[in-house]
Amino acid sequence: MQDAAHLLEQMNDRSREVFRRVVEGYLDTGEPVGSRTLTRTLSEKVSAATIRNVMQDLEFLGLLDSPHVSAGRIPTQLGLRMFVDGLLEVRELDNDDRVKLDATMSSNADNVSGLLDRVGSALSGVTHGASLVLTPKHEAPMKHIEFVSLGHDRALVVLVFADGHVENRLFTPPPGQTPSSMREAANFLNALIEGRTLSELRRVMTLEIAKRRQELDSLAADMVESGMAIWDSESDNSGRLIVRGRANLLGQDGQAEELERIRSLFDDLERKQDIAEFLELAEDGEGVRIFIGSENKLFSLSGSSLVVSPYMNADRKIIGAVGVIGPTRLNYGRIVPIVDYTAQLVGKLISDRS
Repeated sequence: MQDAAHLLEQMNDRSREVFRRVVEGYLDTGEPVGSRTLTRTLSEKVSAATIRNVMQDLEFLGLLDSPHVSAGRIPTQLGLRMFVDGLLEVRELDNDDRVKLDATMSSNADNVSGLLDRVGSALSGVTHGASLVLTPKHEAPMKHIEFVSLGHDRALVVLVFADGHVENRLFTPPPGQTPSSMREAANFLNALIEGRTLSELRRVMTLEIAKRRQELDSLAADMVESGMAIWDSESDNSGRLIVRGRANLLGQDGQAEELERIRSLFDDLERKQDIAEFLELAEDGEGVRIFIGSENKLFSLSGSSLVVSPYMNADRKIIGAVGVIGPTRLNYGRIVPIVDYTAQLVGKLISDRS
């Protein structure tokens, strides 16, 4: 956030240290940090009154807030953003955390979704937050497509992938379809496959139908487009969203408003039909991204943070994401390397198995 970076540049050494100590104290304890506490930890020996003046200045700038009638301060969302962007010291990945995550990846199971499910559980266990894992959609090159009539108003499209994966999808064919029009539609598509993925095939097919509609039987063209509607609705989502570790969030604070906040968060998650936004959060760069409070466009809930990183396949294409969600007072310095390492491990797992 540019405003936060500009504010950081304008601060002198004393203000910067007071600000950093307040944020670190808050992230560590969840409690407001007072001037008397800071007099014991600042590198420069100054009075509590001097520190209070500095904190008032920081509050005026919108970086700190004083909750209720407390004499202490907590960081605002702008303050947390400035801290994360300019002052956060990211630790090395703890060896115990690395061992736990590596153990998850060493499973010999063939089912990638099952492995990612275990990754999510391990990530929530290591971070004591809720984990999110967005599994990749099946994007192997296509090998063959077939249409099978199941009645006058039902048909099946059979998708055979080059890696042996087979999917069968029901759809409503155009009225009056015949065995010959179904064969012509399948022949048209199979001539275009040439090792393309399903999404690549859809793009090419749309152009080809527009160019060749006159030579392609109208009923066959309708068959292709009817089948395409099924692929659009079912295969264009970004995979399955695995959420693990709800109990971690619910156990942090038993207050009624906190429980309601967490319930609202998971309601938002479960209501999302199109979770492509989750990937969009991470697509601006390869590294870990941090979304604080209302910056997090995936959730309407403010007061939670998301630390997310994309993972890639062997072709360096983003195919999914892993993340940790928790209160804004997450231990960012520890969580960031964990999420980063997990994303790298998942990417390697997917690449090795593809």
